[in-house]
Amino acid sequence: MRLVFCGTPQFAVPTLRAVLAAGHSVELVVTQPDRPSGRGMELAAPPVKQLALENNLPITQPEKIRNNTEFRAQLEQIAPNAILIVAYGRIIPPWMLALPKHGNINLHASLLPKYRGAAPIQWAVAMGERVTGNTTMRIDEGLDTGDILLQQKLEIGSAETAAELFPRLAEQGAALMVETLSQLAAGTLSATKQDHTAATLAPILTREEGRIDFSRSAEGIYNRWRGFQPWPGAYTDWQGKKFVAHRIALTEQQSNSVPGTIHIADGRLFVTCGDGTVLEFTEVQLEGKRRMAASEFLRGAQKADGLLLGGRQ
Repeated sequence: MRLVFCGTPQFAVPTLRAVLAAGHSVELVVTQPDRPSGRGMELAAPPVKQLALENNLPITQPEKIRNNTEFRAQLEQIAPNAILIVAYGRIIPPWMLALPKHGNINLHASLLPKYRGAAPIQWAVAMGERVTGNTTMRIDEGLDTGDILLQQKLEIGSAETAAELFPRLAEQGAALMVETLSQLAAGTLSATKQDHTAATLAPILTREEGRIDFSRSAEGIYNRWRGFQPWPGAYTDWQGKKFVAHRIALTEQQSNSVPGTIHIADGRLFVTCGDGTVLEFTEVQLEGKRRMAASEFLRGAQKADGLLLGGRQ
């Protein structure tokens, strides 16, 4: 097929690589503009652009696409059989949706209609799902509401974080996209309407999502910690200072203390959560200090036992 590929972050790289390996002709790679990155805030090329450069593919990086006449003319001249959209980061305008024969095909990292939105991987983990997957779909003008082409399931490990799940979904999703293109070319693929009544949302993450609500159960907090890696993580307040829980673990303990209360035992830091459940913080960082094991932190923390986390005392 003659394809246009739209993608930006690392998640999209395996799909572009797989499509090229399958022998498709990628006539143009569309990715977001280079952005400042790192301590020096120097311009850095998106991962998809880096792969495109390695393969000598034509690249364009429009800041906007909806009313971009030059970009529209470029795509109309290519007349692609399909446009592939993988974590591109822009809303696709109607003129672009109508352009190719096979439509705009999106790889979405959830089992639609579950977890529509910008952060499906993170929210699936945060909500304690044990199974997730990928969906290829034809994009329409709604939010991840288009017709489903193919789906694949993937189990989530009980201790797996979103950061660990990302590359697994990306690699398997790449194969799903290649299979989708193969079946479309053969005319053997039928699209399926989504059950909109079963839809759930996975909105873009905010920093506040990382604030620990100790009224939740220990398992609920643990799942959100797993889902919100590497950002926004999990944090609370320790006597008015930000206190980050870099590593936490479930326990079988029970406590009658108020949720958020610290208990110290054998140099270990435990915290009461909702329903009398208890979490252990194993690696922490207090605002202004370096990241360290909880046991090391406690050696320098005075009167920690019985302290209530979460309030700015």
